[in-house]
Amino acid sequence: MQHGGSGIQRATVARLCRFPVKGLSAEELSSVQLSPDTGVPGDRAFALARATTDFDEASPRPLDKGRFLQLRNNERLATVTTRLESQVGILLVSLNGRDILSADLNADKGRQSVEEFFGELVGQAGDRRPRLVRARNHKFTDAGILSRELLWAVSVINLATVRALASSVGAVVDPLRFRANIYIDGLPPWSELNWVGKSVRIAGVKCVGLLRTNRCGAINVDPATGARDNSLLIGLKKNFGHLEFGVYVGILGSGAVGVGDDIVVGD
Repeated sequence: MQHGGSGIQRATVARLCRFPVKGLSAEELSSVQLSPDTGVPGDRAFALARATTDFDEASPRPLDKGRFLQLRNNERLATVTTRLESQVGILLVSLNGRDILSADLNADKGRQSVEEFFGELVGQAGDRRPRLVRARNHKFTDAGILSRELLWAVSVINLATVRALASSVGAVVDPLRFRANIYIDGLPPWSELNWVGKSVRIAGVKCVGLLRTNRCGAINVDPATGARDNSLLIGLKKNFGHLEFGVYVGILGSGAVGVGDDIVVGD
C-alpha cells in the first residue's frame, strides 16, 4: 500500500517516553534533551542478555534483539512496571502499584537481584538466568545492528496511524505497544512513513528521517497486562499490506523537546 504526502507538514509532540532497560516498561517524560551523541538520554541504556549471549561491555557491538530478553519472546516482562532513578542508579520494580524490588545497579548485589528476579519471571532461572549489561557509548536499540547512525536514532509514532490501525482491527490499541520515544499528533495517518530522507525539526532541533520501522510480534503484547494475541501484526499486514509502523529519526542538532512542542517536516 502506498502512502502519499508532500510539502511542509506540521505536527505536535503529544507524548515522550524512554525505556531505560530494553524490553521493560516505559517512563513518561515531560521534556527531554536531544543530541546526536545520545538521542534520548538513558533510553535502552541497560539490557538483560540471555545466558547464552556473549556481550562484551568493554568492547560493545550491536546484537540482534533476540539475544536479549524482550517482549516478542518474553511477554511476562509486561506484567511488572519498572522505573529507573537515574541519578542514584536505583531500579524499582512494582506489581499492581506495589513496589516489590528495589535494586542498586551500581552494586554487584543489586544487579544480581535484578537478574534473579527477571530470570524467575520469564522462566530462565539458575544457570540460565539473564545477565544485566550496559556499556559506555552504547545503546540496546533494535535498529542499532543496521548502522551506527541508527544506534542513536529516536523512534517516532504518529497517533493518527495508531487510530487507523485500531479502527481496522476493531479494537482499542495502546500506543505504548510500539515503544516509541516520541508520539506525535496532527498529521494524517501513515504520512510519517514518507519522512525518510526529509528534514525534520522537533522544537527547532534539526533531525532527518532515516528508516521506516518494520514491526515484529512484540506489538501483539499488551503493555499493561502482558496478554498476547495475534491480531495487530496480522491486521497490519492484512489491512495495509506491510509491517511498517513508525519511523526512526536521526538527531543532527541539540536542544530540549517538550510535550506540546511543534514539529515541522520538509524543507
